[in-house]
Amino acid sequence: MTDTADDLAATRTLWELLERRAELSPGTTALIQADDPGPGDRPGAADRTLTFGALRDRAERVAAGLSGLGVQPGGRVAWQLPTRIETVVLTFALARLGAVQTPLIPFYRDREVGHALRATGAAFFAVPGTWRGFDHRAMADRLAAGLPVPPRVFTAYDSLPEADPAALPAPPADGTAIRWIYWTSGTTSDPKGALHTDRGLIAAGACLARALRLTPADTGSIAFPYAHIGGPDYTVAMLLCGFPAVLLEHFALPGSLAAYRRHGVTVAGGSTAFYSMFLGEQRKDPTRRIVPTLRLMAGGGAPKPPELYHAVVRELGCALAHGYGMTEVPMITMGTPDDTPEDLATTEGRPPKGMEIRVVDADGSPVPPGTDGHIRLRGEAVCRGYLDPDRTAEAFDADGFFRTGDLGHLTAGGHLVLTGRAKDVIIRKGENISAQEIELLLHGHPAVEDVAVIGLPDPVRGERVCAVVQQPPGAAPLTLEDLAAHLRDAGLAVHKIPEQLELVTSLPRSETLHKVLKYRLRERFSRGQPIR
Repeated sequence: MTDTADDLAATRTLWELLERRAELSPGTTALIQADDPGPGDRPGAADRTLTFGALRDRAERVAAGLSGLGVQPGGRVAWQLPTRIETVVLTFALARLGAVQTPLIPFYRDREVGHALRATGAAFFAVPGTWRGFDHRAMADRLAAGLPVPPRVFTAYDSLPEADPAALPAPPADGTAIRWIYWTSGTTSDPKGALHTDRGLIAAGACLARALRLTPADTGSIAFPYAHIGGPDYTVAMLLCGFPAVLLEHFALPGSLAAYRRHGVTVAGGSTAFYSMFLGEQRKDPTRRIVPTLRLMAGGGAPKPPELYHAVVRELGCALAHGYGMTEVPMITMGTPDDTPEDLATTEGRPPKGMEIRVVDADGSPVPPGTDGHIRLRGEAVCRGYLDPDRTAEAFDADGFFRTGDLGHLTAGGHLVLTGRAKDVIIRKGENISAQEIELLLHGHPAVEDVAVIGLPDPVRGERVCAVVQQPPGAAPLTLEDLAAHLRDAGLAVHKIPEQLELVTSLPRSETLHKVLKYRLRERFSRGQPIR
């Protein structure tokens, strides 16, 4: 980053960061909405832009409008919105007020959304109305009706409430106050609300900006849900470095490539799945680069096979930098274009200044470089805990290090290598999925006697969700379609529904506590080998 970006990284709050960037680059484009053209529309005709100065000014007017609705500093506001300019404006308006916001991924459904509304006691809930065929307003109203104190539901898709900001109080100055509640499935059946501060999110975004060597000459892209923890991560990098990003409400290839080319995107990615999708398109015509301006692909959130790294560099003609993060710690390590090809292919990069990584054995004692152990973290970017105090107590050790549940080791050069996960969690396209949540729902199906849900390696998704079912005697063979319909009817989010179903006569179990031996199931269905 430049000296200016380093100076901005010391700001206290996200609103202060936006104000500083708006003062430095008021007329520079910040956001580009790349809408899909409708039938007969000219490609790009529906694109919209917003400068850094206009983003600040509109966010302040919306803050005044929200204040008129009753949103107060410290008040809790949930929002479930797609990746749009209006969503970014809303988040900064709430930051201007000093509200506590809890973003929800748009494809979450009754179970996840209902739990978040109950757990946070949100007083307001912003939804997009009917989006991609699903009526979010109807779901919100249905859930609100069942709460002791229902939130006020309002639509925030094309328009936002605005008013004169002259009467607004001074913006918040405390960057260490809890201002964000992000949700992760973890290994339990109910999502966990991770508590974040503005300073923590700024620290994470600064790591991303520094590692990727981002500059004002870049054009980025946000093709993932803005409600993901990667949303503020990427936005902070944009504000620090002063470059624009193309927002895609719905990312799909090859359709989205026109927007990448139209706006000269230089940095793209999101997760391992994105790398594979871009590669697939490039292979359709190896003689022509699908995005000529692309210099770097970057992402994280899912395992990256070394062979995928080499294929991207070789065939897409750009660099690839992969990182390691989670909802609780948005940026832990990140590869940089200056790393060696070997490090970029086989590691998750190095931690930034201020992020301590401790690798320990089962007793909590540090292990030397090159030795696998449990990964623990301490630093400004680490969340302050969870909404549930009991989960917070379990998550941190006596020295204040966060227990990630992941396994790995540090190399002699300080790069992190991930080798597995202690937690029973599946990472599909960068999203954490609780196996236990799906198992509990499937246990209610009459054709399921017992079930184990596992993640299997997948070249596109990182991992795919596989349900291994033991059926009761005499039951008709369960089909994947029947299983999916049961889970949809139970309100499970679409991205958590298994893509694979395997029927077995019995699940393998340990001889002591009779726990299901999931590692044996993974071995069998990853390699096609029978259980012995």
